[in-house]
Amino acid sequence: MLTVFVVSDATGETAERVVRSALVQFEAPDVQVVRRGNVRTADEVHQVVLKAAGINSFIFHTLVSDSLRREMLDEARAYGVDAMDLMGPLLDRLAQHLRLSPQERPGLFQQLAERRAREIEAVEFAFRHDDGQHVEELGRAEVVLVGVSRTMKTPTMLYLAYRGWFAANVPLVPGQAPPPALDSLAPERVFCMLMTPSRLLELRMARAAYLGIPEEPYASIDALRQELLFAQQVAIQHGWRRIEVTGKSVEEVGQAIVLLLPVRQE
Repeated sequence: MLTVFVVSDATGETAERVVRSALVQFEAPDVQVVRRGNVRTADEVHQVVLKAAGINSFIFHTLVSDSLRREMLDEARAYGVDAMDLMGPLLDRLAQHLRLSPQERPGLFQQLAERRAREIEAVEFAFRHDDGQHVEELGRAEVVLVGVSRTMKTPTMLYLAYRGWFAANVPLVPGQAPPPALDSLAPERVFCMLMTPSRLLELRMARAAYLGIPEEPYASIDALRQELLFAQQVAIQHGWRRIEVTGKSVEEVGQAIVLLLPVRQE
């Protein structure tokens, strides 16, 4: 029986799939595949080679660290073990064509894949929790934007979501208490979006014209002042952070919020 040791400084899952994909080309091979993941020291390389020595074996490795690849080469030669380096030649060829040096960070591909998966989940979460929807699930949110209508809540929420933050937004309406679910969040994760009455009036009038709805009271300057005052009072009462968004881009507002958020535990 042949024992194939799949060695990686990450999980080794991808390397194992490559080996098994190759093995299916052989009819009923007598092979045992042994994966050794998170191999990141010279001693761990030595232990793998020692295990492979003396038996019918083959080492297939995807070590991104140049020093570990050299260690594997030296150890395999010393113990007469056949070892194949998949990652080294590929990194060297890419570095030559790209004229860049590889980062040599183990598990980077897995980290990127996990980050991408989180971003997709965050965007789905944002769409599900836009404009006060499913407030009973706000406990899962990392950041909630509140404010009166047309204060950039939705575009800022999506900006955060596309960067992996679980974000939601809830409108503040005079005469209506904020949903109790907001109280389950730490105050520093809730941001009240504020804008000057004159700028908000412009946005409301444009929205009213687009939808063909009456300007009063939706685009009334007196009503807007009352709404903004109400939003400020609610924010102060709950200890929420207040963000002035007048004249700022979505990117500026989003970046300001990220800087104020507690550090996220990945």
